[in-house]
Amino acid sequence: MPGSCPRCAHRLSVHHADALRFDLATLTDGRGRLRVVGNLPYNISTPLLFRFLEYRELIADLHLMLQREVVDRMLAAPGSKQYGRLTIMLAAWTRIERCFDVGPGAFRPPPRVFSSVVRVLPRATARFPVGDADAFRRLVALAFSMRRKTLRRILKGRLDAAALAAAGFDPTARPETLSPEEFARLSELTR
Repeated sequence: MPGSCPRCAHRLSVHHADALRFDLATLTDGRGRLRVVGNLPYNISTPLLFRFLEYRELIADLHLMLQREVVDRMLAAPGSKQYGRLTIMLAAWTRIERCFDVGPGAFRPPPRVFSSVVRVLPRATARFPVGDADAFRRLVALAFSMRRKTLRRILKGRLDAAALAAAGFDPTARPETLSPEEFARLSELTR
């Protein structure tokens, strides 16, 4: 009920808008950083997470409930099936803590999946050196659009096998075997 808590009324504003298009910068007006809380629908959770990354300098933290499968991808280790573009981009600019899982019985009607609540702490600067953030983003997107290909095939025309090997990369490696830091280093070689 709006306005039922006089102490909170001045601190809470509800905006009804498309979260994938809404300009979060309009919410700050120089009053500090945003705290985002939400239960993200599965079908747009990844695009929303990438959208929040665009506003990372304006966001203090995010407390989100997502399908557990998405959280597993967010926190995946290199070499695992869940590891991918989302993992790497979040690893560069956030710290993620899995808070707890929520079983299907917490909802009516119960879904067929488990959910997880996470705390995401954005960083204004990357936690490891990323020379050109756009080059890094483009390389990660390219690599995972060809996930089953080797680095040599993915980077054909940009970097040959000898140059990859000279830089310490196995030309026959697949994208899911590289750490986020290695992607950052590789993006500098391919600019």
